Amino acid sequence: MWDFRTDPEFQIKLDWIDRFVREECEPIDLLFPHLGQPYNTENKAARAIIAPLQEQVKAQGLWACHLGPELGGQGYGQLKLALMNEILGRSMWAPTIFGTAAPDTGNAEILAMFGTDEQKSTYLQPLLDGDIVSCFSMTEPQAGADPKEFVCAARKDGDEWVISGEKWFSSNARYAEFFIVMAVTDPDASPYRRMSMFVVPAKTPGIEILRNVCVMPDREELDEGTHAYIRYNDVRVPSDAILGGPGQGFEVAQARLGGGRVHHAMRTVGRCQRAFDMMGERVLSRRTQGEVLADKQMVQQFIADSWIELQQFRLLVLQTAWIIDNEPHGAARTNIAMCKVAMAKVLHDIIQRAIQIHGSLGVTTETPLYDWWTSVPSLALADGPTEVHKATVAKRVLKNYKPAEGLFPTEHIPTRRAAARERYADILKEHGVE
Repeated sequence: MWDFRTDPEFQIKLDWIDRFVREECEPIDLLFPHLGQPYNTENKAARAIIAPLQEQVKAQGLWACHLGPELGGQGYGQLKLALMNEILGRSMWAPTIFGTAAPDTGNAEILAMFGTDEQKSTYLQPLLDGDIVSCFSMTEPQAGADPKEFVCAARKDGDEWVISGEKWFSSNARYAEFFIVMAVTDPDASPYRRMSMFVVPAKTPGIEILRNVCVMPDREELDEGTHAYIRYNDVRVPSDAILGGPGQGFEVAQARLGGGRVHHAMRTVGRCQRAFDMMGERVLSRRTQGEVLADKQMVQQFIADSWIELQQFRLLVLQTAWIIDNEPHGAARTNIAMCKVAMAKVLHDIIQRAIQIHGSLGVTTETPLYDWWTSVPSLALADGPTEVHKATVAKRVLKNYKPAEGLFPTEHIPTRRAAARERYADILKEHGVE
């Protein structure tokens, strides 16, 4: 049965989250606005402020809810996570305060599924406790996110693996305690069996951060970049550093990326809602040409288009979460790709309208719109370019269709009319219908 109601007991928790994010998390965004700061464990002032907030979250039983009880989470399904994350998406710091910050969430899941007991003890538990952060090192400068073009390789040397090559856009490497690195271990294997995944401690000799790349709106002169361009110079790790097994790198990556994409979409709902809230307040507060902005038909069109797009996107995200919870593994792949495609466009359109409605104030740094606007291009590329996901949607949807059997399309009216006449020929003849 379809049901759009939220369980009353869980709604109480959602109401608490909403108040907490607005009153406690959003002010932290103003104090420490740089994108990298939630991952900087050396920022003692920020950590001193968020530590008691994290304890409040834990006291409410809302810490790391994406994880199962055996790992200290609540084992919430994706539908509950969607309802939570669309609130957390209002604040940059909220995911860190709730123990759900990417890429640490995905890396924690990888370690939980594929890590050894020692790896879980050394890295997983501190990661779940929020004491350390991690890095996912997959994309490469010549290949982007296409694993079939990767050349960074790992070779076996006795009881060790030796990793050599370069990685690009490795998030939060400068703050990370460990990296999860994808490397080619069998270049002659089939495209999706060439690679393996490794746990690499950040202090391992041979890791060279060539530079920390800035993204909009980072400032290079202040060294604010957090996406590392890395060279692995014969980096040696023990044989058990491999996750899953040789040739399983693609499966390990997919185990984390699907969840990461839909969680991005969940949080985007919250950011869009906050931008829409700003629009609603603005159009009722400002006057021009003798009336409030809300009375202008063009402004009404902005409001209507934004609200419709936001509700459509939210329902797509919730449906995707429902499929993940209720259907076999992999059934939501098309929907996840749809969410990934839609979220950047919806965010772009709503924020663009919000900026326009705020006029000159909208293009200044005195509202959150500036930072949100500059995040749109990154969102369209994170976890795979939008175009790749469009191709995925098209290919998977077209599997439900087949070519027309005859010369004309199935919906060709003359052909269908002739078939209908043949089917009912006796009745038509009896009643004198030509």
